Amino acid sequence: MRSTVERRDSIIQLIQKNGKVRVDNLSDQFDVSSVTIRNDLDFLEKKGILHRTHGGALIRKNVYEDPTLEEKQKLFQKEKQRIGEKAVEMINDGDSILLDSGTTAMEVAHRLSEKKNLTIMTNAINIALKLGGFEALNVMLTGGVLRKESFSLVGPEAEATISNYYFDKLFLGVDGLDIKYGLTTPNPMEAQLNRTMVERAQQVVAIADSSKFGRHSFSYICDVDVISTIITDSNISSQYETELLRRNINVIKV
Repeated sequence: MRSTVERRDSIIQLIQKNGKVRVDNLSDQFDVSSVTIRNDLDFLEKKGILHRTHGGALIRKNVYEDPTLEEKQKLFQKEKQRIGEKAVEMINDGDSILLDSGTTAMEVAHRLSEKKNLTIMTNAINIALKLGGFEALNVMLTGGVLRKESFSLVGPEAEATISNYYFDKLFLGVDGLDIKYGLTTPNPMEAQLNRTMVERAQQVVAIADSSKFGRHSFSYICDVDVISTIITDSNISSQYETELLRRNINVIKV
């Protein structure tokens, strides 16, 4: 029997893939009552992921709320792990790396223990603590104002620190990725810091599961064209993949 978290994660994947779901179909698929499914959909609606309709729900692709790190950790775990594994393959010994905050970035950090002579700067306290346990890495923390929702540091101090350096690669997690609206995140200070990161990196690699595509959040980071590579899961739509490739953006599916 699936846990509540696993079932809700699966429902999100279904609605991202199909655009809509029905209570009766979900009840049959997961072998739970329609009351349980309605509770799941009500919960996901409060998180800004979908719109409830009579008998089901529709995907919500516009501006949405800023979930906590704990809430994000429960979603698309396997996809994020695969993205993290592929991202590490792009990192060479001796690289200078900027690593953004977020759950997908943490999956990158988990897998860096075998790398040598890396210089890594991050604005995420939890990621810095993880990296600090790897002896062969030189870890730098930006400083700044703590965002408790994401354990990230933002503000002028963080931006000034990053502006003092140049980096080979930036691994950037985003909350929304849309051809028209670009890369977005709910928090304006986080977006401003991400823009500084983009300016200081020779190569910008977006790390985002396919649920982030086709939706946008409140704060603009940069245009899609700034990205050199996107690492995502295999559920990305063919329409989005074609459009990104047309813009000479390397799409890596895992």
